[in-house]
Amino acid sequence: MEERLQKLIAAAGIASRRHAEELIAAGEVTVNGQVVSEPGTKADPARDHIKVRGRLINPLLEGQHKVYVLLNKPKGYLSSVSDPEGRPLVTDLIPKSLGKVHPVGRLDFNTEGLLLLTNDGELTNYITSARNKVLKVYEVKVKGVPPEDAIERLRRGIRLDDGARTAPAHVVKLDETGANAWFEVVLHEGRNQQIRRMFDEIGHSVLKLRRTRIGRITDERLKPGAWRHLTPTEVASLKRKAAPQKQARAAAKRRAAGHVRTRS
Repeated sequence: MEERLQKLIAAAGIASRRHAEELIAAGEVTVNGQVVSEPGTKADPARDHIKVRGRLINPLLEGQHKVYVLLNKPKGYLSSVSDPEGRPLVTDLIPKSLGKVHPVGRLDFNTEGLLLLTNDGELTNYITSARNKVLKVYEVKVKGVPPEDAIERLRRGIRLDDGARTAPAHVVKLDETGANAWFEVVLHEGRNQQIRRMFDEIGHSVLKLRRTRIGRITDERLKPGAWRHLTPTEVASLKRKAAPQKQARAAAKRRAAGHVRTRS
């Protein structure tokens, strides 16, 4: 994750942010061998080699205490660390004593569910990289009851309003509540508002959306707005490839057969 050089230099314990700005202005900082003189310049220590007076600071940054948080995001919070419109942020739900963390990926403003926050840029890059296929599982309440042939279109991949085609997804019906239906959707990609747009394309708008799983991590006991630290085992699991599609499909079928969670 890219951050301002003065912040990275301060985090490495080399100098205060103000002194770091002076070092940058004096031409004593290089990024990938190139002298940087603009204080606002950003770099990613997971990718870029950053030196101060010839000293590589990347190992110092790697020695930082890493924080890994699982948050059950409520509706009405922005998955960001800042917002010019002043809307509530997911970071407002995390104690300041944990230091500065950022959300890994995002959940839409009106989407609920599990969200990771960390100061580990390397792990963030791993999870958000499409090639690593870290699966995400969602429960979706839609308006009306889509026919099976429409759901099959979603499973095969569907062309969205911008012309992009989604990858094949696992979609299984969980329940019907009156005139509406609940589905479980398993994705290995994360286009902007993808699930809402997928169901819009088949004429059944999303009424409620929550993420219930990231990779192998889930926690049904975590209340909306609450958070907890990830265990070392959970952190390690995020760096492994996601479970095969066959396993995800079997798990979803078991949940569909015996799902008991109360829905509204």
